[in-house]
Order: sequence, then C-alpha cells, then structure tokens
Amino acid sequence: METKHLSRIPFGQLAIIALDNCRELGEKVNRHVVERRKRALSEQEQDFYLDEIKDSYLVPVNNVRFANGEGKAVLQQTVRGKDIYIISDVGNYSCTYKMFGITTHMGPDEHFQDIKRTISAIGGKDRRITVIMPFLYAGRQHKRRSRESLDCAIALQELERLGVANIITFDAHDPRVQNAVPLIDFQTIHPTYDIIKAIYYHENSLITDKENTMIISPDTGAMDRAIYYASMLGIDVGLFYKRRDYTKVVNGKNPIVQHEYMGADLTGKNVIIVDDMAASGDSIIEIAKELKRRNAANIYAAVTFGLFTEGVEEFNECYKEGLIKRFFSTNLTYIPEAVRSAEWFVEVDLSRLIATLIDRLNHDESITSLLTATEKIKELLGQ
Repeated sequence: METKHLSRIPFGQLAIIALDNCRELGEKVNRHVVERRKRALSEQEQDFYLDEIKDSYLVPVNNVRFANGEGKAVLQQTVRGKDIYIISDVGNYSCTYKMFGITTHMGPDEHFQDIKRTISAIGGKDRRITVIMPFLYAGRQHKRRSRESLDCAIALQELERLGVANIITFDAHDPRVQNAVPLIDFQTIHPTYDIIKAIYYHENSLITDKENTMIISPDTGAMDRAIYYASMLGIDVGLFYKRRDYTKVVNGKNPIVQHEYMGADLTGKNVIIVDDMAASGDSIIEIAKELKRRNAANIYAAVTFGLFTEGVEEFNECYKEGLIKRFFSTNLTYIPEAVRSAEWFVEVDLSRLIATLIDRLNHDESITSLLTATEKIKELLGQ
C-alpha cells in the first residue's frame, strides 16, 4: 500500500470570517490564500491534508440589526472543528444601520461588539479562534494618565475570556498593551516593508538620492519608527516635538502650541514624514508647513492608517499648493473613494501579507519573517 506524503498538516480546516466592515479586504485575503495553496500544490507535487485546497475559505456571517439598535450574528454554515480567522475593521465608519428610522453610522464600539457576537455565534465549536483586528480597538487609550478608562486592555481581556487564542493587529499605538493578556498570543505587525516597497516603485528618487532625502518623525513617539526607516534606507533623520497647552482640552486632546524641530538643515531636501496614523491629518499638515518654512523641497507622508477624520478637502488644497506631494497609506482600515481617487494618494495593499500570515498560522509555522522586515527590505534595495 502506497503511503501518501503529507507535506503540511494544518492545525485545523481553515475558515475565514470577514465581517461586513472589511468585506473587500477579506475577499482579497481569501483570493491570495486560494492562489497560494494552489500554487504550492502544483509546485511541490505533494498531497495536501484534508480539504486544504478550496475555491474559497470564507464563511458568510450575517450581522442582523433590529429596529431598536440591538443586533445579533448569524453564521451561514458550520464551523465545527475549524481553525477560524475573524477579520474586522473597527474603524470603518461607512457601515450604517437603521435605528428608530434614523440612519446611524457604526463606530468602533459597535464593530467590536459584532466581533464578540460572531464569537458567541461560533459557540465554542471551533478548533481555534484568531482575531485579526488591523486597527486595534481603542488602541489610543492604552495607558492611564489620570482617572480615565483603559478600554483597549479591557477589550483584549474580553476576547481572552471568550476563548480567542491569538490576536493579530498592525502597528499598535503602544504594543505594551499586550501585557493585559499575557497568556494568549498577541502580535503587532509593522507594514514597513510594504510601505518602503510602495515608495520604491512610485518615488524611487527618494531612495536612490540619499544625500537629498530625509526622514522626519512628527513627534517623539514616532522616533523609533523614523530611525528604522532612516537606517534601512541609509538617509538622515530629523525630529519635531510638540509643545502642548496642558491647561486646555480641545476635542479630547491638549492643543499643540508649536512644533519644534531638531535635525540637520532642510534646505532643498525631499522629506518623508512617517507615523502610525493620520487622524485628522492636522499635525502632518502643520509639520509640512514648518518644513516649507525651512526651505524643504518636496514633502511626502507615509502612515499605516490614514483616517482623515476631518475629510480630505484640506489635503486636496495642500496638494494643489505644492505643500504635500504624495501620501502613502495602507488599506488596513476604510479608505473613502474621495481619498482613493485623489492624485496625491497611494494605497499600500496588505492583503497578501495577511493571507501569508493566515496560511502560516494555520499550519503552525513560524511568522518571524513577517514580524521583522529587515531582510526583505535589504533584498528589495539590493543591499
């Protein structure tokens, strides 16, 4: 009797649940997983275990909303014994529902509640649950400065109590929040390689002309990121730090009095501002103005999450005035069409990275190479 060689034994049959708030990203991830496995089958000419090769791994879920605002999650097919990956974009404000006849936009709290509803619908029938939350829920409320809530820590503990084994996020505002759940796996992935690759193909001169390019950190919190970019690209780095008025609170924040600069002369330099997110984008615009005052040439911004909470009109004006030339951001959170179609915007697609992550975790393989991008960046740049 011939013995079949099982090349990669999965932890369980794969199931991907992409909630409504990230349907497009989930479908892209699914396609990449399908292509990845079919390609591996044809190249390796080895037998795959169970029903690993499918045309789709997506499990449809219906998040029902009642007229009074209550909701429930209904799975459309069985997930018993499966290795489940729930993908959710808690920052997608485009999702709406009717409550008392009024169209209501969903916020992070409601999206997070839908994650818990979905886990509840699974009802413990899974083999393992992994939550992929690219934009970490309440990630900006990660430490206590006064009598304030710690929403992110509490949310992670809720997921742990619901039986979640792994939590995957991207560019967490402060990864130390994982200390709230030390007994489960928490990974924060930095999309540095994909952003540098986008810059390499769209604005190659920024990387090749090292003498006339600088990386700028918009504040002290982003300095580690800026230093990593600068060291990998072999260019200089500068820093702005924010002087705030701590006697006032405006829109939940202490207003910035002035941006102070520390670094080399910027005259004639092309500048890349790097950060984890651009919420309203006001800080980036203010720093761009400060850079222009210091005679910088072209100004670029590269962030993981472009939220544009105040709309895109000001960025359109900045582009027309020559203040900001290009804005790089990932598709890990909702991008409105007005941003996608803008001449100044470059979307960095992370769906292939997430698909690779899911495929490796499903087979209990190492994801170390996905957590650090150093070797891939060196290969890209021919170092």
